[in-house]
Amino acid sequence: MLITVVFSKTDTVNIGAILTAQSINGRVSTITMKAAVDDINSDPTILPGKRLSLSFHDEKFSPFLSIVGALKYLEADIVAVIGPPHSVTAHVLSNLANELHVPFLSFSALDPSLSSLQYPYFFQTAPNDFYLMSAIAEMISYFGFRKVTAIYSDDDHYRNSIYTLGDQLWEKRCKLSYKALLTLNPSPQDIHKALIKVRSMEPRVIVVNTNSVIGLLIFETAKRLGMMKKGYVWIATPWLSLVLDSSGISSKDVLVLQGVLTLRPHTPDSVIKRDFERRWKNLSKGSIGLNAYGLYAYDTVWMVARALDKFFSEGGNISFSNDSRLTSLRGTKGFNLQALSIFNEGKQLRTNLLQTNMSGLTGQVGFNPDRSMIRPSFDIINVVGNQGWVIGYWSNHSGLSVQSPETLYAKPSNRSTSNQNLRSVVWPGNTIEKPRGWEFPNNGRPLRIVVPFRASFKEIGTRVNGSHEFHGFSIDVFLAARELIPYPVPYEFITFGDGQKNPNYTELVNTVAYNTYDAAVGDIAIITKRTKVVDFTQPYIESGLVVLVPSKELDPSTWAFFRPFTPLMWVVTMLFSIIIGVAVWMLEHRLNDEFRGPPKQQLVTIFWFTLSTIFFSHRENTVSTLGRLVLFVWLFVVLIINSSYTASLTSILTVQQLSSPISGIDSLILTNERIGFQVGSFAENYMIEELNIPKSRLVPIGSPQEYAEKLGAGIVAAIVDERPYIDLFLSKNCRFQVVGEEFTVSGWGFAFPRDSPLAVDMSTAILKLSENGELKKIHDNWLKNKSCSPLNSDSDQLQLEGFSGLFLIFGIACALALLIYFYKMLHEFRKHYSELQDSSSISESHLLPRFLSFANEKRKVSNNKLKRKRETCMSHDSHQS
Repeated sequence: MLITVVFSKTDTVNIGAILTAQSINGRVSTITMKAAVDDINSDPTILPGKRLSLSFHDEKFSPFLSIVGALKYLEADIVAVIGPPHSVTAHVLSNLANELHVPFLSFSALDPSLSSLQYPYFFQTAPNDFYLMSAIAEMISYFGFRKVTAIYSDDDHYRNSIYTLGDQLWEKRCKLSYKALLTLNPSPQDIHKALIKVRSMEPRVIVVNTNSVIGLLIFETAKRLGMMKKGYVWIATPWLSLVLDSSGISSKDVLVLQGVLTLRPHTPDSVIKRDFERRWKNLSKGSIGLNAYGLYAYDTVWMVARALDKFFSEGGNISFSNDSRLTSLRGTKGFNLQALSIFNEGKQLRTNLLQTNMSGLTGQVGFNPDRSMIRPSFDIINVVGNQGWVIGYWSNHSGLSVQSPETLYAKPSNRSTSNQNLRSVVWPGNTIEKPRGWEFPNNGRPLRIVVPFRASFKEIGTRVNGSHEFHGFSIDVFLAARELIPYPVPYEFITFGDGQKNPNYTELVNTVAYNTYDAAVGDIAIITKRTKVVDFTQPYIESGLVVLVPSKELDPSTWAFFRPFTPLMWVVTMLFSIIIGVAVWMLEHRLNDEFRGPPKQQLVTIFWFTLSTIFFSHRENTVSTLGRLVLFVWLFVVLIINSSYTASLTSILTVQQLSSPISGIDSLILTNERIGFQVGSFAENYMIEELNIPKSRLVPIGSPQEYAEKLGAGIVAAIVDERPYIDLFLSKNCRFQVVGEEFTVSGWGFAFPRDSPLAVDMSTAILKLSENGELKKIHDNWLKNKSCSPLNSDSDQLQLEGFSGLFLIFGIACALALLIYFYKMLHEFRKHYSELQDSSSISESHLLPRFLSFANEKRKVSNNKLKRKRETCMSHDSHQS
């Protein structure tokens, strides 16, 4: 490889620019880059002793000419190239830059797939389209739209940007549902055809990503097709902001673009920016307006100049080397490829560019570690009249805000939903009411809703009368929910099935999945397989599979009289009966002769009184106030207990008790008995696929009458069906029962195509019906129709919890009475004991026996003893005196 130093002493440093001279960007950036070169060359602090020379190459809208221009520069020993203007050629030229070490810098080739790892010598000096599409996705999510259509030109830049938009929408739980692809030079007929297709789609949120010429044609065609009216949302990428800033909206386009949203790279206000804007009229001679990309073009030239200034200040010399791999191409007709040379100091210049840190017309200029521009942000603009109103900003730091990004960078990042904000928007159709964002397919025709035409359980599913009116629990829920949706939902019901037998619900759901119908309304179970092909609403009723079995009459039990109470209830009742006997004995013992006598007699009295009070047959009278109070409370408790026991025992002896040898799905599986299922239900597949029950054991049953007949005749041992059907069946057939628990947990919902926004709105409406009680009213109107009583079982036994309040009241009354009684007795004993001490010497060691003796004595006897003791003492005192 030969090395030749060619510019070590020269005073001129050459750089090149590739642009489309006749485009808006080309016209503006040509002026701003020339101004940048003049400002650099007139500034003695930058590139001292050197002169920066910039040459231009017009690619004339041709990628081929763009490549030719790049080759021309690379043959002429250019140290840096500003361009190319489009990402299509950037992919090709970046490979040349890698080999020849010449940096390429572009402020308009912003394809997000131009990786810094793959193309280390290619620099994007404006925010690339990854951030643009992030901003658009965040806007769409902010307004609550869920499905989006994209119209874009078929080249690398626009295509890759739309792919990025799809990824960003997915992260926001939105979807790019349709992509309308246009050729690079579409005819009006091509645009018309594409928009006709877009109009027939459900989404009304449309992103237009193309150049300004094609973009304006799209909006003109959309206006003629009635697609710029109320209900549509149009978002244009920055090509429209270029038109607004540089050429303005023509009079014919004013009505066409009303309500459109667009974005523009944000450039903060600064002194140097305002100074340049004042110079612009002289620089452009009033031929065109300044736009944001023109400012980026100006700063790009300054980036190269500062990188070169650092290069020269560190003693660098510009030199080029011939590439030995190209010498073999010498003499190739029409090509001079051997003239291409490697920029020896290109790696150092690239490093200097990466270290850029300056203040420019676009604000602070520098690169992130991934080589993207620092602080990417955009203005969000709403076209109203012939102007663009800034309704807010987007930045990678804080998302959507009405505050400018530079003020938010000084604060911690806050991307919470509550912090996202934009000003009000004037939408197409000159309305401030936010559009729904979607329309029913085929330009708003009524929804074709399929409903199951059942042969049985029509109260739950669909009942169709002779005048083709639809009724039923599911239909009424749908109609009530429809009234809560804040927009009209035109529809027509179409039956599925012949009404002679129940239809197959999996086939019904598939008609929605295959877009034969727009929705399915009915008693449709939400199961895993179905959720894979359609979207369901919120369940409007809980459901699950249960086992229904016939019942057998039990022989009357010898010990049936024990069944009204649970064992714990019996124990507690007996315990409290003993407590009342002991408590009354204690309260009456000193006053009532019926509670006195030998110990054996007193025990019999307590036991007899305990039992007799249960039947209100006690013969002992109570004389103390506390005893009567406690007895009154206990007799009230006994009254309640006896009444409850009598009612429960009567029910047990008169109502038929039922049982079954099958206790649930597990015991049913272990048998070899035949099992019935409702025709059309998912229960058949579930039992075969999930429970591994042989199909030979399964018997299809078509009606409630067949349920009763086949269960009663023993043709099937049990029926497996969903809970709502079984509940409705049992309301009129009391000779059967459900055993075990539900062994699946699911619900019923309405089916819509995947990603249908109507499914979300319908779910919200169903939740509102549930919250305001309307759903329960509809349920009770159709399904709460029981004509026989529920069956008694052990679970109907009277529980202790039902009487705990009564026992608590009695316990408190009894405890208080005994406390008062003992307090009074201790007071009397203390008085009695003190008088005895005054009259005789009594040791305290005999105190307890005396107290027990005192408590056992009848009250009148103890008083008489005390009186006689006093008289004896007085007589003794008189004799001594």
